[in-house]
Amino acid sequence: MADHLDAPGLQSPNMNAKVDITDIYIFQKPGDPNKSILILNVNPLAPTLDDEFDDGAIYDLQVDTDGDAVAEIAFRFTFSEINKQETKQFATVRRATGADAAKLNGSGHVIIEHAPVSFGKQAHITTAGEYKFFAGFRSDPFFFDLLGFLNNFQFTGNDFFIDKNVYSIVLEVPNHALGSNPQIGIWFRVLLPNPDGKTYYQVDRMGHPALNTVFNHGDDKNTFNKIQPTQDRDLFEEKFEDVLESFGYDEAHADAIAKILLPDILSYNYHSNQGYANFNGRQLTDDVIDISLTIVTNGQITTDMVGPHTDYLSEFPYVGIPH
Repeated sequence: MADHLDAPGLQSPNMNAKVDITDIYIFQKPGDPNKSILILNVNPLAPTLDDEFDDGAIYDLQVDTDGDAVAEIAFRFTFSEINKQETKQFATVRRATGADAAKLNGSGHVIIEHAPVSFGKQAHITTAGEYKFFAGFRSDPFFFDLLGFLNNFQFTGNDFFIDKNVYSIVLEVPNHALGSNPQIGIWFRVLLPNPDGKTYYQVDRMGHPALNTVFNHGDDKNTFNKIQPTQDRDLFEEKFEDVLESFGYDEAHADAIAKILLPDILSYNYHSNQGYANFNGRQLTDDVIDISLTIVTNGQITTDMVGPHTDYLSEFPYVGIPH
């Protein structure tokens, strides 16, 4: 999987599907090279495991503008307590810059407020100046033969996610809001409050698809979710190299690939409309599993025989209508 259920035992981090990141996407807006689309998905198998956003969580998109694996810009999404009687929940979006961006808190300037969450098939879209926002129930855009993966890479082309749903956060941003340097790195993390109610801790994070799922085992999955990208190479590079060498890479090539994958940050140039195959963001139709399988297995396995879904939308919010 990309990042679905990536705690030990195929569970959600903290046993909480509402904060379980499934996928992250960033790509140039179709038809407008001056804007970018950010898509952050959580809550796998929705609404089976859960049916709302966590009102205590901070859903935090981190943007590194200078290549130091530390965020200089952050987009933070928080949600009101749900009104169960009327099934209503509202979102606030903040943009933090400078030293505040990397902090484990909800700081930032409000750019969107009181945006309604969509719980049905209709997409409620909020526009605020140069920004456009959606949050709610959507078809899971990820495609993968999960059962084949769990059966020792014996793929049959059965797309486990073809009829699954998630909760999506979609933000259209002007490129200048991502910084003056078009070459950036992004990752998505979720923060939860500590018992004091004032400070936060990180419960899940994701940059590249499938890293925690494929490379880490046991409690290493939890550790990986809780650390910052600046710690990735010190704590996990050697373990990633061991996995790569088990697929036939020599030590030098394993080291080189591990250094590409870590720190776990998705690179993106907002002047380009290329996708994940060129290590430039990630589009909904990018076959990240085939790309990753080919790299990780040293070409021994090149496909899971599953392709993109057909329900992606051609316009905002781009993620398909829920099943």
